[in-house]
Amino acid sequence: MRRITIELPEFTYATREEIKTLRTNVQFCGDDKQVILFTSGLPGEGKTRNAIALAASFAELNKNVLLIDADMRKSVMVSRLQVSGADKGLSHFLSGQCNIADAVVATNVPKLHLLLAGPLVPNPTELLSSSRFSGMLESFRKIYDYIIIDTPPLGLVIDAAIVARQSDGAILIVESAKTKYRMAQEVKTKLEATGCSILGVVLTKVDRKKQRGYYTKYYGKNYGKKGYGEYYSAE
Repeated sequence: MRRITIELPEFTYATREEIKTLRTNVQFCGDDKQVILFTSGLPGEGKTRNAIALAASFAELNKNVLLIDADMRKSVMVSRLQVSGADKGLSHFLSGQCNIADAVVATNVPKLHLLLAGPLVPNPTELLSSSRFSGMLESFRKIYDYIIIDTPPLGLVIDAAIVARQSDGAILIVESAKTKYRMAQEVKTKLEATGCSILGVVLTKVDRKKQRGYYTKYYGKNYGKKGYGEYYSAE
């Protein structure tokens, strides 16, 4: 297996702690929650960044993790990870242009493997609906402890719902003060219709200055803005 170098995004202390909380919550959902997808209502809400963070967090626990970029419409994974040297991806494999062994790469992050989206294709829905995709995931289940899949925004295209049929759980990313309630409900309904369990909702880009309550006052006073000023970063 080829090995490439990636650069993980930088996270604040608060974000790292929240990712650990998310990781723990996923673990307590049961050991049958192996294939987990991330989606959102709209682009730019933080799903890719959080998918990367959760995958890296599981790898820190010495778990074998595969991070799959299933956004074959407008992928940002390569730029987020500053990837170079990966010339094959998911679209190559699903369209029969390569073997899966040629598309999956090891990374400089121990225990973390990566399957990039590959070049954009005109028929991503058909490729994700294929037996080639479902068979691929079944094979990966025998190899990896966790398979994290980044999918396109479900509020715009149906791809995430197709992937959800092959997944054990979904995490919905919602941007604070941007995502409308109706949009979040529509995405939730679409996921539930697939039979995929919704493991949780992550609220991103929270403005701590506008929060009220005991924890905000206590931690804001005793730890300061530098340590707890950013809850989650943008995608």
